[in-house]
Amino acid sequence: MKKIIIILSVVAINCISFGQKIDIGIKGGLNFSKLNIPDIQTSNKTGYHLGAYSLFKFGNLGLQPEIIFSQQGSTVDLADWDTKYINIPIILKLYLGAGFNLQAGPQFGFLNKAELDENSIEDKLKTADVSAGLGVGWDTPIGLKIDARYNLGLTDNSDDPAYETIKSQVFQLSLGFGIFKLGKK
Repeated sequence: MKKIIIILSVVAINCISFGQKIDIGIKGGLNFSKLNIPDIQTSNKTGYHLGAYSLFKFGNLGLQPEIIFSQQGSTVDLADWDTKYINIPIILKLYLGAGFNLQAGPQFGFLNKAELDENSIEDKLKTADVSAGLGVGWDTPIGLKIDARYNLGLTDNSDDPAYETIKSQVFQLSLGFGIFKLGKK
């Protein structure tokens, strides 16, 4: 544990000395998700996401890795398809001015739980998912972050021969708040 603290301290000091700003915070919000399954009628499901982020800002560019618990799924032929993932997005932010930014990057998801009408279907889904995230945001002067992001599933999540492919789509609205800051203002 001491080694981890020392390594993180050295990294933080080096980042600050090169003019970076580091912002560590929490975020959460709503998910509007849907599954794409050929020949099966699906519709949106509302869920939530909660997690933490760290933002490394270099002038007009920022790199924001996150770790997010995400409730996703869809309504499938009048049944409730509920999935829970631990997602790790790595988002590149391009700042346009006044805190407004464009966002893009990969998201790596790890299946935590999957149910269809409260019956486990984890054995019918792959345990990993890769998505492409695209979004816009505003980092307010008081530390509040407002984001809208669309995550398009790139990988087939089906591990069951009965389904040709299963891909996810998730639209997220998030609020975040920086709780720890290092570097020049």
